Amino acid sequence: MSITVRRIITGHDKSGKATVTIDETVTSSAESRPGANPKVIWTTEGFPVNNDGDTDESTRKTGTTLTDGTVFRVISFAPGVAPRNHRTDSIDYAVVISGEIDMVLDGEVVRLRAGDVLVQRGTIHDWINTGTVPCVIAFVLISAKPVTAGSKVLNAIG
Repeated sequence: MSITVRRIITGHDKSGKATVTIDETVTSSAESRPGANPKVIWTTEGFPVNNDGDTDESTRKTGTTLTDGTVFRVISFAPGVAPRNHRTDSIDYAVVISGEIDMVLDGEVVRLRAGDVLVQRGTIHDWINTGTVPCVIAFVLISAKPVTAGSKVLNAIG
């Protein structure tokens, strides 16, 4: 299920005046699994972030996460979306925009609904939509240290 996302990006002109540099409907999409339609809004690399320049940072090649960076994306999860149990080396902030979805953890299921917010701290998880309408979620993924259990580093699956 395709979604329409308008993104407005601000920056500065040559004199330093604040201005809108991009105002468009996002067309790029890289389906990571059947039934999931992600739209990358913006990415950054390195900390602190450099706000200079006028490069469209949404075109940067990235996987689920970006090492030492951030990824802002909006994803539509169709009913019956294919399972993809995974863990990322990031802290993820999520806002459910519309619909409902189940977040599956190790032996625990939590139903999220429009308006719910989530902080995902490197846990193994999956998104399952058992409803009849798509669920749309905005995610900001920020690079983080790998999760450890005792002294063992748990591998990310991105």
